[in-house]
Amino acid sequence: MFSAFDFTGLARRTGSDKVGSELRKIGTMCSILSLLVVVPLGCSSEPVGFTLATAPELIYDVIPGQQCIILVQATDAADAGADSSGNITLSAEVEGAEVMLPEDPVAPGEVAEITVIPSQESVNSTITVTITGQRRGIEQTQAVELNVVEGDIEEYETSLAPAAAEVRDLFIPWLVANHPELNIPADTAWAGVVVSPYILVVSHYMFLSDEWEMGVAWHIMIPPFDWAEIYLRRRSTELTPSFDFKIDSRSDEEQEPYATEVPEDVWR
Repeated sequence: MFSAFDFTGLARRTGSDKVGSELRKIGTMCSILSLLVVVPLGCSSEPVGFTLATAPELIYDVIPGQQCIILVQATDAADAGADSSGNITLSAEVEGAEVMLPEDPVAPGEVAEITVIPSQESVNSTITVTITGQRRGIEQTQAVELNVVEGDIEEYETSLAPAAAEVRDLFIPWLVANHPELNIPADTAWAGVVVSPYILVVSHYMFLSDEWEMGVAWHIMIPPFDWAEIYLRRRSTELTPSFDFKIDSRSDEEQEPYATEVPEDVWR
């Protein structure tokens, strides 16, 4: 018996140069074909699936001109394996609002922020934001609904921003002294955003630095019930907050912040 590639041995045993030459040619061709079966041609692979998640689950009524920031995170499928490289391109469609998208595609696991700004024409209606992630021909979508009501964004900005900044600044020196690992120095630049303007008794506001989202809440009550609270979320990597701190009475100068239970979701 001869192995599949022993054509040269067979040629020697025939005693014929011509037959041996032909058999050697056949043996070479079979060897090439066997390699083609074992080694895949090229380096192409099937597109890898992914899932798309948005946050928060609950968004309170919004008003025209308000910047409603929706968080989006794409995650590779559980069986993606080593071929999951490739960023996801995000897009969004909505009628009755302006949309601001990330400039670049996002990597799997990275958190992106999509800002939706309702128009005056959308008042007293529910608008649907359809968010799509696309990679190598595979698409995933998520729909987020926003209920738009009447309101003056400049009025809320004027009334909420100064008080929110005072609450924020109650925590900053304590964070600098007690949590330097968070990298929130005293001179951190913050941009303010109105959130849930129609929530009464407890006021809310949001500040954004390059790295952090800080949600601020304060109780509109007399001492000692005038508590204040903040949460912190890393903007590029977290869908939900990772820290929460509280002061039981913001008018009591002797009180210091302390860590408390972290909320399950961001506030919008």
